[in-house]
Order: sequence, then structure tokens, then C-alpha cells
Amino acid sequence: MKKLTLLGGITPARFLKEYWHKKPLLVRQAIPDFKPLLSREELFALAHQDEAESRLITHFDQHWQFAHGPFAKLPPLRKKEWTLLVQGVNLHHDAADELLQQFRFLPDARLDDLMISYASDGGGVGPHFDSYDVFLLQAHGKRRWQISAQKDLSLVPGMPLKILSHFEAEQEWILEPGDMLYLPPQYAHDGIAIGECMTYSVGFRAPSYQELGEGFLQFLAESIELPGRYADPDARFSSSPAQIGGDMLARVATHLSAIRFDESDIAIFLGEYLSEPKANVFFDPPEKALSGSVFAQRAIKHGIRLSRKTRMLYTAQLVFINGESFRVSRADQNILRQLADNRQLAGSDIRNAGKDVMETFHQWYIDGWVHLASN
Repeated sequence: MKKLTLLGGITPARFLKEYWHKKPLLVRQAIPDFKPLLSREELFALAHQDEAESRLITHFDQHWQFAHGPFAKLPPLRKKEWTLLVQGVNLHHDAADELLQQFRFLPDARLDDLMISYASDGGGVGPHFDSYDVFLLQAHGKRRWQISAQKDLSLVPGMPLKILSHFEAEQEWILEPGDMLYLPPQYAHDGIAIGECMTYSVGFRAPSYQELGEGFLQFLAESIELPGRYADPDARFSSSPAQIGGDMLARVATHLSAIRFDESDIAIFLGEYLSEPKANVFFDPPEKALSGSVFAQRAIKHGIRLSRKTRMLYTAQLVFINGESFRVSRADQNILRQLADNRQLAGSDIRNAGKDVMETFHQWYIDGWVHLASN
């Protein structure tokens, strides 16, 4: 397996075995000579848009404040101790999406997004911990990182941010452009900007089992069928009219116990859940859509690629795309898996696609989920 500069010259297999979920990794010049993908002005403009998820954190006069975007106005650049966070920049910017793809040595089902943090001098979000793995890539300027494996993760009560009550730094580094720090979940850390700086955060999805359980129950509610209606032809007189009788409880329990699910139901739920776009994601259909035949001709000539906003996953028999699922015939499995893994298909690969697959590709093109590679 190839060693990656991104991981400090170790293989992904070694990283997963020795570091992932276990201990931090500091990589000097993970991306040598790295330059910001967006200018400060471009990032601020993105934070002004409704489609982008942004937050502003200030620590003026030793007082923490937190606000959600979009932001028509931001604090003056010369003012110290404020931070702008823009989530999901990969959904809006090709170069940011390309950077995120470099982390696909980990499964797409876990990879979340690229967040960009802009901070004025002294800016940060306070000592805290994340519930997920994170790679922190310095893009511009310098940031001092202090980290700790402390077990005390209690938070300051009544704060708008989740700030640790007691933070005791165990290690400290100053990161410069191209340097990167990996932190496993629940590892305490505090990053302070030294002058103006930008930091790119690659985060991972780690839903709670409570969240998954609630989502799965909602999924089941849309698919279960329980025919009939409650009835009690053998009802008997009761001198306690407010009491729910044992017969009623037993009848309802019998019918509800008919609800069943198996591993295939969980697979469908999980694939749809993990590929569902976030609420602020909107796709851009073509302004003037091509007919199916013309689309097929151009796809065979130029190839196709997934929209950077599209999430596509698969299991042995199922394909999931943007919250939808469908079963795949053996003949069509390879080409759809290739599209999901590579996020693009060359025209030579599409040439032998079956009629159903081509019709599917055309519909995805109409929906803005897929683009012709030349566009």
C-alpha cells in the first residue's frame, strides 16, 4: 500500500492500526507549499450566502458569544479574538472538494465535510473536544495548538459554546501552512491564532446510536403495514372506567409484535440515511437539459462525473444516492460501483452500459446529481 505524504510518510493501513481512534498524529508539511484554496474575501462571501452553513464566535472583553449565519457584516479585521467557521465548503468549491477527496482512504460513509476556520489574532473557539475524528490542516498564517488526553471533559455551565471547565495542556505545537494535526474523538484541544490565520478541518460522521435509533424508527414507520383496526367484541362491563384493561393491552401488544425487521432493512435505512444530503444542500439542474439520446452520445464521448454535492454509496446488492436506494442487477453492479468509488466514469466505461443504466444516468443528469465530464 502506498505511503502518503498526507500522513507523514506512513501507509493508510498503518495509520488506521496505530492512530485512528487511538492517538494524535502531527504531520509537518503534510501538503508541502500549501496555499489557501479560497481567499479571505471568497470565504466571507460564502458566509453571506443562505446555502452555506456558517457560525461566528467572538471572545471580546473575555465574553464568549456565538451566532449563526448568514452574515451580512463581520467584525473588523483588526479586531482581535473572533472566528468565522464555514461548514461544507467542499459543496461549494471544486478545489475544496478535491482536497476532501484526498481523505478517501477512509470510507465515504464516515467522511463528512471540509470546514474552513478564519480567525483574527488570538481567535479560537476555546478549549473543547469533538465527538468525531478530525484532521486540522493549517492553510494560512500560524495557529498554536495545545492538546490533552485528559479524562475530565466536564463543560462550563451556561455557556453558548461547549468549553471545557478544566483544560490542562499536555502537548503544544505551532502549525504553519501545510502542517496538519490529526486528533481522535474526545481528545481535548485548544487552537489560538497567531496573527490572522485560516485552518481547514476535515471532519467525520459519528452519529449517536440514539440518533440512528430514532431515524430507523422513522424509516420503519414509512414501511410497516398493520392491517385491521382495534376492536373488542368481547368487551365486558368494568366498574373502573379509567383503567386500561389487560385485554386491550394484550390485543395491541399482539398486533405490534408483528412488526419485524432484519439486516436488509437496516442496510436500506443506513444507506439512505448516510447518503441523504444535508438540509441546506440544493442541486443545480442543467439550464437546458439534453434529451436522453443526445446525453448518451455526449456521455460516451466525454464521460460523466458526480456532482460534488452528491453522496453515493453501495452494499452487495444495493446502490444509494442522495437518500434514495435501489437494487442492482449483477450486470449493472460493476459500472455503478465504479462510479461511486471513482466519482466519475470515462466514456469508454459508459459505452457498454445497459439501457436501464443509461436512463438512470440521464435522470440523475436532469436532477443535477451527475454532470457531463466536459462541463
